[in-house]
Amino acid sequence: MKDNNKTFTLDELCTLVEMNKRKIRFYIQKGLVERPEGTGKGAFYTHQHLEQLLAVRKWKEAGLTLERIQELVMDEKQGSQSGRPVPPPRAKQPGSVEVWSHIHIADGVQLHIEPQRSGLAPEQVRALCQVIVQQYAKILSGEK
Repeated sequence: MKDNNKTFTLDELCTLVEMNKRKIRFYIQKGLVERPEGTGKGAFYTHQHLEQLLAVRKWKEAGLTLERIQELVMDEKQGSQSGRPVPPPRAKQPGSVEVWSHIHIADGVQLHIEPQRSGLAPEQVRALCQVIVQQYAKILSGEK
């Protein structure tokens, strides 16, 4: 059974996430991880801090830049449009297979969407496609 109320010192957190203090403080400074609870020598970290650091480590290992991780953290804080967290892209390995949706807009015009990374639900993809088709028709007709 998980104890989500457990608190950790910075040293304990370093051991659990296999990072040094400097890196954890840097991630806090960058806004990738929340500030600790309390101040000074009384500061402590919670299960949420642990999860945030593990997510950052996972995303770094997947090859994401700190800037992309910051975007994901901000999306998560604000709630993604679909209500689901947007998974980070996986590092591409030789021989890896990707599944993309190819949506025909017009002759010679396609929209390519990678469903898992886009964070869009099927109905949102359809709505996006409709807007693009309408905009394409306006451009062809010379409308502004």
